[in-house]
Amino acid sequence: MNESGQSRVVVGVSGSLASKAALQWAAAEAALRGATLHVVRAWEPARRTAPYAVAGARLTGTEDRDAVRDGLAATMLAAFGPVTPDGVTAELAEGAPERVIVSRSADADLLVLGSSPASYGDDQPGSVVRACLKLALCPVVVIGIAHSAALAAPAAAPVAAGREHAAAGARHQRRHAGLAGRVSSR
Repeated sequence: MNESGQSRVVVGVSGSLASKAALQWAAAEAALRGATLHVVRAWEPARRTAPYAVAGARLTGTEDRDAVRDGLAATMLAAFGPVTPDGVTAELAEGAPERVIVSRSADADLLVLGSSPASYGDDQPGSVVRACLKLALCPVVVIGIAHSAALAAPAAAPVAAGREHAAAGARHQRRHAGLAGRVSSR
């Protein structure tokens, strides 16, 4: 719970199909819980250009931040339409995604992340998801999209992580009929 005593769901987004599915899932879960929803887009600006990069191809820091902000706005628009519902906030936070998201989990009741299968055939979650599963200060649910399926019909698979949260994850899976899930403990 946050300082106001209200339940809070935090979702990390990146613009991927999996993170869009995670946002939809988190919004539905926040509504079920009567919780607020905090959408976080972490952004780490590129500090250097690779020596082989085309000169002038790199965005300035301001252009980079603006592009990420516009991407977050587009994600919010796609999820909620032109009017963001009450109880939903969005944040563009500069910093390493795993650090930013873990810090936002401190006052959350649930952290939701999306995870896409890696392009090289490995079904392991990415480094940000792994770091959050290890370090988050609340239960974590990971929503996956199988083979970048269309967002309208995601093959979502929630995973609840945390010793004391396996039962809560199982209850949640029963509430969300149609979502194939598995529960794991840290």
